Amino acid sequence: QVQLVESGGGLVQAGGSLRLSCAASGFTFSWYAMSWYRQAPGKERELVARITTSGSTYYVDSVKGRFTISRDNDKNTVYLQMNSLKPEDTAVYYCKRWSAIDSWGQGTQVTVSP
Repeated sequence: QVQLVESGGGLVQAGGSLRLSCAASGFTFSWYAMSWYRQAPGKERELVARITTSGSTYYVDSVKGRFTISRDNDKNTVYLQMNSLKPEDTAVYYCKRWSAIDSWGQGTQVTVSP
């Protein structure tokens, strides 16, 4: 069974940094692109970043230059380094494998104060 466990969220002031982690199990991690999504109150869930099996990356325009997605296939873990955080980054952050099968963890809350 696919399991995704997000961690690393918290409360930070604007301009600060956080590093999110997602521990994956139940599938062959290295075979899948991995993504980070976020959902703010009253908003649709949004794709934030994706990393392919070969290491190429995609970012939504609003986080380019501030966020970095990476992966460690030996640890079955994907990371999201978030720098220069803004209040509009406040959301619950989720990771997900690129698959037709929806598998979501519990998410981790990121709150950025002004």
